Amino acid sequence: MNDTSLGQQYFDRLYERDADPWQFQTSDYERDKYAATLAALPRERYQTAIEIGCSISVLTQMLAPRCGEILGLDISQAAIGSAQKRCANMPHVQFQVAQFPHVELQRTFDLILLSEVLYYFDAIDIVTVADKVWEIAKPGADIVCVHWLGPTPDYPMTGDQAMTAFEQALGAPEAVYRTREQNYRLDIFRLPPTG
Repeated sequence: MNDTSLGQQYFDRLYERDADPWQFQTSDYERDKYAATLAALPRERYQTAIEIGCSISVLTQMLAPRCGEILGLDISQAAIGSAQKRCANMPHVQFQVAQFPHVELQRTFDLILLSEVLYYFDAIDIVTVADKVWEIAKPGADIVCVHWLGPTPDYPMTGDQAMTAFEQALGAPEAVYRTREQNYRLDIFRLPPTG
């Protein structure tokens, strides 16, 4: 396992070798996980959503009809280029190359999606991620976390370790949905309606 958070070079190398390094477009695992994620969302519609680590935006595209605006962030320029092409006919979907949590955002969100990203951070950076989530969340926002439960030899944490660290750093918010499937876990939290 890596001791520190994974940076831009790690992801740039992945996308240089394969434009879809996790087979988001073709994997049965991804298809089923996306369907479960969308079905579990507590609200039918969100005004503003952010997907952190959107990659090539397969999930973003599926989520778009349920959101007034979506911002997709990814550390990889190659991933964002593919994402922009995929969602080119969706003017309410925007993308930005950014290294979360080290990004300035001028708006807040009622849906914050962290799908398969928290285990790329080390324990120190997960605290910073949680602080940033609080900063960009509207009161009462839903925080959706999805993570692979298999081995993560290249990452600083496993899915379970990352979720435990993130939930503690977030301050043990209200869990409105949890499920643990064979290969992934899905956790949804709702922040308090007032800051």
